[in-house]
Amino acid sequence: MTILRSLLCHLLLLAIHQWQSKSTLVGAATTTTTTTTIRGRLRLPDDSLLNSTQVMLNDGEYSTYTQRDGAFVLYNVLPGVHLLDVQSHTHLFSQVKIQLLEATETDDEMGLKCIEYAYPGASKQAIPHPLILTAHAQYQYFEPRQGFSIGTIFKNPMLIMMLFSVGLMFFMPKMMENLDDEQKEQMQKQMELQSDPTKMLSSLWGDMTNDPEAEAKKSIKGGSKARRSKRE
Repeated sequence: MTILRSLLCHLLLLAIHQWQSKSTLVGAATTTTTTTTIRGRLRLPDDSLLNSTQVMLNDGEYSTYTQRDGAFVLYNVLPGVHLLDVQSHTHLFSQVKIQLLEATETDDEMGLKCIEYAYPGASKQAIPHPLILTAHAQYQYFEPRQGFSIGTIFKNPMLIMMLFSVGLMFFMPKMMENLDDEQKEQMQKQMELQSDPTKMLSSLWGDMTNDPEAEAKKSIKGGSKARRSKRE
């Protein structure tokens, strides 16, 4: 009886162990079939070599680095909607929204749809897998240094003022020759007033304070005195 009981216990333990191993194999098989691998390549417009660049899904949930030829691989990606972003400090690459559908009984492979966004807010465009992403532009962190140009010299306001003053000095004598004697005297007075600011201010203040009626009376009195002197 004891021998039979021990045999039955051993058989029961073997059956339980086999059942557990089968369940783990089934679970492993299901996990392997529900993940996929995303492949792609980064390239430059001139086909030059690109430094090792980080490629991320969902802000770091999956991450990898490109190889020497720009190729990259992301392993064991679960089903769902993912956003692929290229973390490049030198070039601008598109963002790609990747939709992974779970495999069905008739189709062992997962459905994969890729939509490219050249920049946030741009129109979407479906692209095939493996991904081929070409850089749109290169980042410019510094402004290019401007070279020497003669046009920049003539745009200087100090130089313009100097040329204008030289032109006045050259043309003023010719303009003075064509003026009458009275106009020349007025010009000389104005130049004297400009050379002495106090005289200019006093003349301006006198013009503002003088009354035209008083000046007319003074002119009439001066004319009557001149006539009396002539008569005498």
